[in-house]
Amino acid sequence: MRLLVFLQTDCPTCQLIVPYLNTAASQGISVRGLSQDDESATRAFVAATGIRFPVDVDRELRLSQRYDPLAVPALVLLDDEHRVLQLHVGFDKTALNAVVATMGLPALASDDDGAPASKPGCTSRHREASIAGASAPFLDLYTAHGAAATRLNVPDEEDLDEYCARTFGDPLPVVPPTEARVARMLAASPWHPHEVIGRIPPNYGAATVEKIAANAVMAGCPPGMMRVLVPLVRAACDERFNLHGVQATTHFAAPLIIVNGLVRHELGFWCRQNVFSNVARANSTLGRAFQLLIVNLGGARPHEIDMSTLGNPGKFSYCIAENEEENPWASLAADRGLPAASSAVTLFAGEPPHGVSEHTARTAPVLAKALSAALATAWSHRSCVGREAVVVLCPEHVKTIHRDGWSKEQLRQFLFDHTGIPVRAYRDHDGGEGTHQAASYAEVVIDGEPCYRKFSSPSAIHLVVAGGTAGKFSAVIGGWSAGPRGSQMVTYPV
Repeated sequence: MRLLVFLQTDCPTCQLIVPYLNTAASQGISVRGLSQDDESATRAFVAATGIRFPVDVDRELRLSQRYDPLAVPALVLLDDEHRVLQLHVGFDKTALNAVVATMGLPALASDDDGAPASKPGCTSRHREASIAGASAPFLDLYTAHGAAATRLNVPDEEDLDEYCARTFGDPLPVVPPTEARVARMLAASPWHPHEVIGRIPPNYGAATVEKIAANAVMAGCPPGMMRVLVPLVRAACDERFNLHGVQATTHFAAPLIIVNGLVRHELGFWCRQNVFSNVARANSTLGRAFQLLIVNLGGARPHEIDMSTLGNPGKFSYCIAENEEENPWASLAADRGLPAASSAVTLFAGEPPHGVSEHTARTAPVLAKALSAALATAWSHRSCVGREAVVVLCPEHVKTIHRDGWSKEQLRQFLFDHTGIPVRAYRDHDGGEGTHQAASYAEVVIDGEPCYRKFSSPSAIHLVVAGGTAGKFSAVIGGWSAGPRGSQMVTYPV
């Protein structure tokens, strides 16, 4: 028996399924990928996702027409006579496990591996109707192309800036998205203007390339920013991130964007002093374009769907780049499984930064304990387990830690081992937040005192190096509810 897998290079669900197929191939299953895109895009996809099984281009979609899957990814299990035993489309853990069970092998997917139980894919290219050389719009779940963006005729007597500020987005002024400006933005994009990159929650508006470009214009992005905005929208629509929940919660969370790789220099992203401030056009406009997209297409407007009790200044713009030049370890993107030096964009549902000042510590353990104390406050002081956090380390703190010979993994493990809440904080049985779940918390001893462990695993603590080289200030950013029912950090190649 062998397994054929039909893939598209711009399909987020195809990216989601790759690690499982890599595992299947490592278990001895004959896996052959069939890309519905050209050779160049296919090789880039293979490199970016780390595929470890053969992938060929399905020339003229001949095999796609033969097996006729509705959507990709599509799994076609064949017997030795090339007869179809099973055919599954989209990402489905039950289907994945059924395929390997047929071969007498253990399950590939588990309920708690961080991925959703299932996720729809994209329409198989052989089923896309052709109109004047372009794909026609579909109205079903697997829409690949959408309608053109609406054209508005603003009366001459109307102030264009005031009209756009009143009609689109947040309270800040916007650049009017005229057809000429949007056309310049689209000229920097290789995608068809009507191609649907994703459907943005909570309203699941279709984010076509043209609509992304229009919001980019309003935010003041340069045309080159399209190469980052498109994968950013894909990341936002990834069900693991759960943008619907992030946008509808009463919590503080706002999507934090973290940029890695050479694209930082190519587009001018800032990673040094004032990294969380309005110091660079690239950071500010990418963050703002993203916020406009989730308002104008996702419908997450304050006092309507977005019900955050206090909000977060990051909802204007929340974008940083990692200071890889001051980072002695692997980048965040490499931690997330991408090849070293990859350009990538990461999303994390984060609270505002919580500053950590530590100017006198001379050893890694003393400094790390200061970070642990701040980590203990993520979400709520006595709430443990279903939490994640990002620790943004300034270069001076990194030098102290690295001088002691610590690896990133050692730092992460230390923070995990030393971040906890004293058991005595729960003894009053006062009914405060987090106390009702205390029986399910893991009890450990930290510095001689019984504590409940704050995080479920070291992987819940994400480490990023950013900021200026002067000043010993780092930051902790607590996350929204973590795990499959909450929001998981997602990273997409640029």
